[in-house]
Parts: sequence; structure tokens; C-alpha cells
Amino acid sequence: MSTVLWTPSDARRMNSQLWQFMQQAHPQSNGDYIALWQWSLDHPADFWRQVWQFTGVIGSPPGAVIVADVTRMPGAQWFPGVTLNYAQNLLHRRDDGDAIVFWGEDQVRQRLSFAQLYDQVSLAQQALQATGVGVGDRVAGYLPNLPAAVIWMLAATALGAIWSSASPDFGVTGVLDRFGQITPRVLIASDGYFYGGAWHDCIAKLEAIVPQLPSVQQVIVVPYHAQIRGSITSIPRAVTWAESVAPFVPRACEFVQLPFAHPLFIMYSSGTTGAPKCIVHSAGGTLIQHRKEHQLQCDIRSGDRVFYFTTCGWMMWNWLVSVLASGATIMLYDGNPSIRAGAILFDYIDAEQITVFGTSAKWIDACAKMGLTPITTHALTSMRTMCATGSVLVPESFDYVYQHIKADVQLASISGGTDIISCFMLGNPFGAVYRGEIQAPGLGMAVAVFDDHGQPIYGQKGELVCTQVFPSMPIGFWGDPDGSAYQRAYFEKYPGAWCHGDWVEMTAHGGIIVYGRSDATLNPGGVRIGTAEIYGQLAHIDAVLEGVVIGQQWQGDVRVVLFVRLRQGMVLDDTLRQQIKSRIRQHTTPRHVPAVIVQVDDIPRTKSGKIVELAVRAVVHGEPVKNHEALANPEALEQFIGRV
Repeated sequence: MSTVLWTPSDARRMNSQLWQFMQQAHPQSNGDYIALWQWSLDHPADFWRQVWQFTGVIGSPPGAVIVADVTRMPGAQWFPGVTLNYAQNLLHRRDDGDAIVFWGEDQVRQRLSFAQLYDQVSLAQQALQATGVGVGDRVAGYLPNLPAAVIWMLAATALGAIWSSASPDFGVTGVLDRFGQITPRVLIASDGYFYGGAWHDCIAKLEAIVPQLPSVQQVIVVPYHAQIRGSITSIPRAVTWAESVAPFVPRACEFVQLPFAHPLFIMYSSGTTGAPKCIVHSAGGTLIQHRKEHQLQCDIRSGDRVFYFTTCGWMMWNWLVSVLASGATIMLYDGNPSIRAGAILFDYIDAEQITVFGTSAKWIDACAKMGLTPITTHALTSMRTMCATGSVLVPESFDYVYQHIKADVQLASISGGTDIISCFMLGNPFGAVYRGEIQAPGLGMAVAVFDDHGQPIYGQKGELVCTQVFPSMPIGFWGDPDGSAYQRAYFEKYPGAWCHGDWVEMTAHGGIIVYGRSDATLNPGGVRIGTAEIYGQLAHIDAVLEGVVIGQQWQGDVRVVLFVRLRQGMVLDDTLRQQIKSRIRQHTTPRHVPAVIVQVDDIPRTKSGKIVELAVRAVVHGEPVKNHEALANPEALEQFIGRV
């Protein structure tokens, strides 16, 4: 029986934008979210037209047809005939309110009003035009999570160019693996960044990267501080940001009106199993999906102050920036979230009155392991919603949030991905929060669970699928002209349905439990086990900081192998092994109990913080890991060689 941890007050429910939308779009739902969700699936054209109107999308008015070829998956055409500009929707405010607040660890502070942001975009846009950037050109950002990244993205997309970004912790090969595929015309890059109080120089990397990107006609170097550290004369075709905009004065921005399906962003798959896929997302699809999620599912409105811990290499950056379209302030942070003994982000909430706070499930787990109790050390009065994504938020992390961070907060675990630049399931502002569950499927998202035979199942574990088209489906992959790679990636297993690769269960009250990636599920004795079920139990073992679990081929079957990273100075002995096994056996099943437990010093993860179970499994089986550049700490893989 699921435990209810939080329920919104009647006043909060009635004042939510979701409630207002329900009364306007489908009052017959009578306050029932699942009824509204089902209506959004049964009447997709009516639903998305209402979303357009309610959220205030700026563009030419939709015609009679909202979606053409609605049964084609993929291949449907959304809002045919409509034109719009993504950047225009984000720059509709030009007042003195905060548009961007930035903290670079405890080293740098910046603040831009909506009026200042508009003027900065105007200058950057003119600089791009001077280099010949126009509709369809690619502009790449190799940047920390600075206001500059937002400014140059908006300048590029206002012109109809396509923006693509990577975080500066990527090495030379990682950058070339991504940007080399899309041939950018302009590269916007930082001179470096701070992490953990240390300065990390990027100029040397740019010296190696730029000569191998012959399509780049100009490199614009952005200072992390007020001035660039070092000389950029060794970087081919490089100018400083100040030099690039010096000839211009602010003027009205140009917003090129383009079709709904015009390319906006190129995102990248993690690339841990090969070259990263270049996923192309549309301007209209991204905009309307984000506006729906922000206003209806997160209740974000003008005046809100919205934070997400992210880098420019993760889709949550794109998601965060889009809140400008709702008139909200974006709160940026760059660097290590664990400085000030783990308090820096809680300090940020209080100092800047953040209302919606988003982070990774891993960070919440790390706070718990550090023994932080913000409920006693910080006020956190402004924070009404806390979002978590990136990996599975285990039930124990739900307990930690409500017991040690804040009792009266909507904890919205959200799940989707780079593939859709949005969410399949996320928050419901007037629904209860159940322990260990994502609150609800997203409106307009035909989320279902299939068994191996493609049949829908309920109350059982299976594959997460989406059985109807939605606006933020990718246009396709860059360099995949016939769409065959796109087709294989999502539609090969269940033709006509999007297969996302998550192992999930839908509950009786409409919630979703995520057990991990379906390709990383364990299969001892032919029984599929989600890795999150084991990770949840490790949260109760004080000696264990984190772990990674895999299924190893062993004597004609699969055995469960667990690698653990322990607190400093601790050693994995027989007593601790038995404690771990007993905890897992008692709270799951005997099949979950690892056959082998091994201590390691580090756990490999992607740059967005996700544990790479597949890479560990490959190393254990003596198979190659194809793209070390996708990992934040590839050296960690070496300690898994020959350990079991």
C-alpha cells in the first residue's frame, strides 16, 4: 500500500493554473486529473489548441487543423501553417524585474533584468548577423551555465539558427564527437570555469578543438569573470565577446517567423555505447511542450524564481531557460553543488527566494549521506515545489526530503529525457505525493506500460511506451536523411509506439514507479529486476555512499554483482557484506541479493550524473566501452577490470 507523504491544501489546488485550465478546457473532469489526462489523449487537437491559448504562445493563430496525420508514429505534423519564433516567446518582457540570477559557486554573482537581457540579445544578434548567421545555420556553445549561454542561444534562435551546446568539462574528443557532426558556423566558448573553487582553463582545449572544426568562421570567447584569463591569440578566428559586439548598439531584436517544425536545438544522446546521436528538436514542439509542463504541471507563472541544477550539456538547461516564456526568473548555478559543506544550494534558495527548485536524484541522496538537515538550518519558506530527475528517486529519498528538507513541499519526481526534451511523467499540482512514485503522466502524453509481447499491463513492471504522437517528438536525427536510425532508436521494438527504455509500473491511482533503465535490468533466473530496487536499500546502509549493480553472465545464468563506494576510511568486510545482503533480502526478494559485492573507489557516471551501468557491465564482460568522452570520470572504469 503506497504511503501519502503530502497533499496540497484546497487553496493551493484551486489557485493552481492546472485547476484554471481544467475549468476552461474540460470542466467535466470535475477536479479529477486522470479524467483530464484521458480527455487530452482522446481529443489531442482540442487539448493542444487549449494549451496554445491558455499558456499564451506568441505566433500566427492556429488554423482548423492542429495535427495532421495524427496516427503516423512518427510522421504527424503539428500546427501546420503556423509560424512563430521561440526567442520572441522568451523575450516578451522588457521591464526591470529579474530575468536571470547567476551564482558561480561562491566566486561570481551576476544579475540581469528583462530589459538588460533583451538588449544583450540584441547586441549578440547583430554580432551573429555580421558573421552571416541566418536561418538553419548552426551556432554551438561550449559554455558553463552562464547568463552568456542564454544570451547567445536567444540571439541565434531569434535569427532562425539552430543552437547546440556542450558543457566545458567535455574534453577535446567529446566536443568534436558532437559539434563535428553538425558543422557549426560560429562557436561561443568560455575561457574556463570554476569547480570546487579551482579554475579550469578552456583556452588550451579551444586551441586543439577549433582547427578541427573547419566550418567555424568565428569563435567568440566569453569571460567567466569580468575579463578573459589568458590570451586567445592562439585560437584561430577568435574574438572576445566585447570585441564582437563593440560596433553595435541595442535596438529592436529581429525575430524571424518560421514554421512550427523549424529546427531549434540539436541535443546529444549520452554516447556511452557509440558516437552520440544528434537529436533535432523543433521550435514549436519544444515551446508548447515546455509551456504546458511549466504552467500546468509545475504551476510556474510570472514572478516565480525557478532553479534547476544543470549544465549546458543536459536537456534540463533547455527546459529551465524556457521558463522565461512564462515570465519567470531563471536562477542559474555553475560549479560544485557540495561546497560550503553541502549548503550552497540551500543558501541560494533562501538568499534569492527560489520558488521552484530542481535538482538530481543523486544530489538528494548525497545530501542524505552527508547528514544534512536543511529543515533545521535553513528557512526555505519560498520553496513550494521541489523537482528531481536524472536518475530514479528512490523511496528513501522521498522520506529524506519530507523529514529533513521541508515537510510542506510538492516533491515532483519527473522523468523524460533528451530524446523528447521534456517529460513523459511529472508533477500534478493538485495531486497527492505518494512515497516512491512520480505523481502522474504528463497531459497529452499517452504513457502506457507494455509487456514483452506489446500488450498493455497495469500494476506490473514493463516497458515504458507512448502510444500517441506528441509535439516534442524529435524532427529526426542530424545526418539521418531517410530516418532509419530514428526509427530504430524508438519504434523497432513496438512498431507504432515510442519505446523509451525505462522499466516502470503504473499504480492504481495513476502514479508511476520507475525501476531503472530496461536495458540495465537484472535477469537472474529469468526474473527481471530493476536496479533502483537495490539502490533504494543501499540508502539505509550508512557505510555505503553509492553503488552500481549489474547482471553478470555466469555459468549459463545471470548473477547479480554489486560494486559499492564506502565512506572514507571504511573497508568492505564480511560483516558489512552480510549487512548489505540481509537488508536487500529482507526488503526485496532473495533474487535481489547480490551474489558478489566488491568495494571500489569511484562509480563511473555521465556528465549529467547518471550512473553508467551498461559501461560497467561491458568492462566486466571484457567488452569495449565505445565512448569514454561521454563520462565525467572515465578513469573509474579501470578498477572494474578483472574484479569478478
